[in-house]
Amino acid sequence: LESITSGELYIDGELMNDVEPQHRDIAMVFQSYALYPHMTVAENMSFSLRLKKLPKDEIERRVQEAAEILDITPYLQRKPKDLSGGQRQRVAIGRAIVRKPKVFLMDEPLSNLDAKLRNQMRAEIISLRKRIDTTFIYVTHDQTEAMTLGDRIVIMKDGVVQQIGTPQRIFEKPINTFVAGFIGTPQMNFFKGRLVKDGEKYSVQVDGCTYELTDEQQSVLKADGIGPCDLTVGVRPEHVSLAGADDSNAVTATVDVSEMLGSTIHVHAKTDSKEDIVLAIPTMGLDDPQALFCSGAKVSFSLMPGLIHLFDTQTGKNLIYKS
Repeated sequence: LESITSGELYIDGELMNDVEPQHRDIAMVFQSYALYPHMTVAENMSFSLRLKKLPKDEIERRVQEAAEILDITPYLQRKPKDLSGGQRQRVAIGRAIVRKPKVFLMDEPLSNLDAKLRNQMRAEIISLRKRIDTTFIYVTHDQTEAMTLGDRIVIMKDGVVQQIGTPQRIFEKPINTFVAGFIGTPQMNFFKGRLVKDGEKYSVQVDGCTYELTDEQQSVLKADGIGPCDLTVGVRPEHVSLAGADDSNAVTATVDVSEMLGSTIHVHAKTDSKEDIVLAIPTMGLDDPQALFCSGAKVSFSLMPGLIHLFDTQTGKNLIYKS
């Protein structure tokens, strides 16, 4: 769709910079389905194969196979206007499958669907990818899609790659504040903090509380020769634990609103130093979580030292995890 401005593009080891689009052996699924309205489902799916002048029986076989995989066999003789959004998206994916390409390119293919259908289609794409065992490059702004669909995630900002890794790696070890804030629902909490050093031991101070760092954190900071400094402390909502009101090493906050999600409740609060915090608290064992965390209620919490992240205040880079 766009001319390459610089660099080299290889697909399956073959340089593709000057190869015509129809010879690159890739298939694309668009956000807007891009189906031909005057053609039936079968005709839409077989269009590229007919252009290649494949034998009629081969075309029919491939269309039937793809239709069975996507559960759209009953709709093969219908026009796109007679289909739901999810069915149209299946047809668009089927049109790509019949080509048996080396690479599937998917440009936010689920963004036009409602939430329930999006979840269903996401599961179907995971199953499809396992069945056809072909590379998918999937563009999305939905980090849930990225986490659930991806074997490898590439996170970009302003056209620049920030981090590449498995979903688990990126979730647990984000290399900067952008990645940390992008991956995770609710997003990571960020506080102003200070790194202090007592002899050879590092600890971090947040809102008047002091948390001693783990051996791994200690060794990385020591190896890098990092001295006492102001920094940004990051902690995920699920890595914040409730503390007793008499706990001297707990941060106190005032609840703004809470969101009841069944097994957890997301508590949005503001600390005494006016910093926003979100806590993801399991509801099991709590009598009435919504009453407990009603607007204006006081809550005390502490950070789990082994699960906090330390970021440079200027560059946003993670001081512990760098790749």
